[in-house]
Amino acid sequence: MKALVTGAAGFIGSHVCERLLAQGAEVVALDAFTDYYARPLKEANLAACQTHPHFQLMDGRIQDIDLASLLDGVTHVFHLAAQPGVRKSWGRDFGVYIGDNIDATQCLLEACRPARIERIVYASTSSVYGDEASIPMREEARLQPISPYGVSKLAAEHLCHLYYVAYGVPTVSLRYFTVYGPRQRPDMAFHRFFKAALDGRPITLYGDGEQTRDFTFVGDAVTATVAAASQGGAGRVYNVGGGSRVAVNHVLALIERIVGKPLQIERLPAQKGDMRDTYADTSRARQELGFAPETTLEDGLHAEYQWLSTISPSLARPSTG
Repeated sequence: MKALVTGAAGFIGSHVCERLLAQGAEVVALDAFTDYYARPLKEANLAACQTHPHFQLMDGRIQDIDLASLLDGVTHVFHLAAQPGVRKSWGRDFGVYIGDNIDATQCLLEACRPARIERIVYASTSSVYGDEASIPMREEARLQPISPYGVSKLAAEHLCHLYYVAYGVPTVSLRYFTVYGPRQRPDMAFHRFFKAALDGRPITLYGDGEQTRDFTFVGDAVTATVAAASQGGAGRVYNVGGGSRVAVNHVLALIERIVGKPLQIERLPAQKGDMRDTYADTSRARQELGFAPETTLEDGLHAEYQWLSTISPSLARPSTG
């Protein structure tokens, strides 16, 4: 396998690169190093890959780079590049989501049309479901995202399907459900919770804490992602979830146990675009990808806490830009 990984320096992308290299693949990594959070943290994500002889890192945007040259000899594409964040996607910043999530995906798919790509694995999100889908969420549900971010990711997912139907581009879309673990972005909940606990600051919690999520450990998400490249059906969509529906208040209790002290919690109103509940029906991924999550929530939280305890405090802060 020669793989192109977009968004390679990010949370999930860097883990995908490591897994592919460990399995003997050649990896061409592409990342634009946007200012959503600190570049040194993204560079640290790839530290283990940088010394590997079969790893090459390219710095640039999908829309600007010579994709035809980049795709030369590539057999598989893992498209993880995107502008993340539900709350930041409202208002004037939506233009960034159009560019990085929709335009970039269309550019990549167009470039893949003449290339001999065996699979393009697109990283979608549970945010495409919205609050109207029944629990557990099935791939066939009516999709009504409640945030501009979710709309942008769903538009890109539709583009993947269109290019498969119209041109036979072999796309596979994975809907990740709340991925966490080492290298989690500084704006994400568990990272913020642990950092506040380590620094002795209050934790900011939006909503009453009874909202539920299907939390997925990054190692399990990566296993599904790599499996999709060889076992995923072209044109198919798969849920990737951790296997249990857990309230945020329960997570906070686990974090208290891990850090060994009570948390100071500042409760604020729920934010626009935040889904109330998520829970994946992963039957399709289990049957077709052989997907079976292995990491419990408590073990995964321990792994993230250990990672956060070792990185520089300056790297662990969310961007203020």
